[in-house]
Formats: sequence, C-alpha cells, structure tokens
Amino acid sequence: MRHLYQSHAPILLSYLLRLTNGDRHRAEDIVQETLLRAWKHPEAQSADGRWSRAWLFTVARRIAIDQVRAAQARPTEMSDERMESFSRPDDEIDRLLDAREVRAALAALPERLRTALVAIYFQEHSIAEAAEVLDVPPGTVKSRTFYALRALREQLIERGFTPGTRGRDEG
Repeated sequence: MRHLYQSHAPILLSYLLRLTNGDRHRAEDIVQETLLRAWKHPEAQSADGRWSRAWLFTVARRIAIDQVRAAQARPTEMSDERMESFSRPDDEIDRLLDAREVRAALAALPERLRTALVAIYFQEHSIAEAAEVLDVPPGTVKSRTFYALRALREQLIERGFTPGTRGRDEG
C-alpha cells in the first residue's frame, strides 16, 4: 500500500485538484479512496505487479463525479435562525398574507376615515376629486386621510406589523 501511495498519489492529487477546482481536502479524500479501491482490486495490477495508472485515473474521476452528483441530489440545508433573510421580497404568499392583513386593518377603521383613504390611495383620486365624491371640503379629505393613515398604522401594529419593515414581526 505504501508503494502504491508513493508511486501514484502525487500525480493523482495533481489531477484531482483540477477536477475539484483546487479543493485540496476533497482531492486528498478522493486519492485515498482511489488507492483503497485499488488495494481491494488486485486485478487492476498488470502481470508484473504494477498498478494501471489509467485504471487509477478512471476510478478517481468516477469518485469525483459521484461526489458532485451526490451533492447536487441533496438540497442545501439551511438553519431556520435567519429564515426571513432567505425569503424573496416578491414572495407571492407573503404578499397575499400582507394584503389580507391590510384589508382587515382597513375594514376595522371608522367608515369616514376608511372612505377617505380608499378614495385617495386605492381609487387614486386627487384631493379635489375625493372631496367631490365624498361631498366634503378638501380640507376635510386631507384631515381624514391623515387620521386614517395613523389609525391604519396602529391597526397594523396591533396585528404584528412593525413600522418601516415589510411584513409581520414574528419575534
């Protein structure tokens, strides 16, 4: 085994470093596995007792390929400590849940505040247009919109949303 290692390990390591993109530890592991398999398969030796270098390189390459395939077959494991940092801001489920919470918070507002907010932000009326639709002076629309936004913010905080962040505060 020592002779096998001394004769073939350096050239196999050099070859495997290229296959593993310079990952020395992984290359060394593959060298050891290759030489162990060679030791277990004496038929890889020629009649004069020399190990077939072509056989060794083939085995080493197959081991490397198997390791890559095994790594690709298993999904990357992530801890749940910072799971929110992995969510995409355009996550459809989060947007649907957020929209549902905002609708519920909006429905909890008094009607006079809710109608002003809906006219300005959801129906995209100007203050003058909203005043005409609601049949109130423009100053009243401004005032109701101000108080409606404050009340909506309080409702969302009660529901677990935090100001300045998107989504709910789970902790």
